[in-house]
Amino acid sequence: MSKIGIMGGTFNPIHIGHLMLAEYAREEMGLDEVWFIPTGVSYMKAAAARDAGMPSAGERLEMTALALEGNPRFRCLDLEVKREGATYTYETLEELRENNPKNTYFFLCGADCLYTIETWRSPERIFANCTLVASVRGDADLTDMTHKKKQLEEKYQAQGAQIVLLPFRNLELSSTDIRNRVKKGESIRYMVPENVRFYIEKKGFYRNDRS
Repeated sequence: MSKIGIMGGTFNPIHIGHLMLAEYAREEMGLDEVWFIPTGVSYMKAAAARDAGMPSAGERLEMTALALEGNPRFRCLDLEVKREGATYTYETLEELRENNPKNTYFFLCGADCLYTIETWRSPERIFANCTLVASVRGDADLTDMTHKKKQLEEKYQAQGAQIVLLPFRNLELSSTDIRNRVKKGESIRYMVPENVRFYIEKKGFYRNDRS
């Protein structure tokens, strides 16, 4: 039996904040591996997104794989990129449990997930298949979050809901910031792994004049 962390997201692009959180959670939670699962193509289908220099799902998958090179505890999975139509977290978790029934899964997310997960598709099936690990900024007030954690665990008790609040440093970095910096011609060095930066520059991502 292995303890596996699951980190999902668009990774558009993946950056050092994602990697730092994954490594911290791996150590603090005693995880054997962290699996990164880029989302599918639903919001990438619009022609406007392509015209704005947005990468395809396959290119985001490739960027993610590049970022994980050199860390044998990190893996990149293409489950959601290959799945047709809209992709849902509960489907991914159920597929992982079906393929690897002996593993235990820990879904890594931000603290805001505590307040939005009930709007996700089939939250009860998410709680039935993983422990939710919510990263909390180190300077945050835990009182309300602890209350919300207990509320969710009680509501989904029948599914065995378990939630862990994981204090983590406040890192003011987002994929949106990186895309905006590229668009303005500003440096993203040290914000993303170097091989990811080279890939972004080579492909001309996030530039309106991408050819």
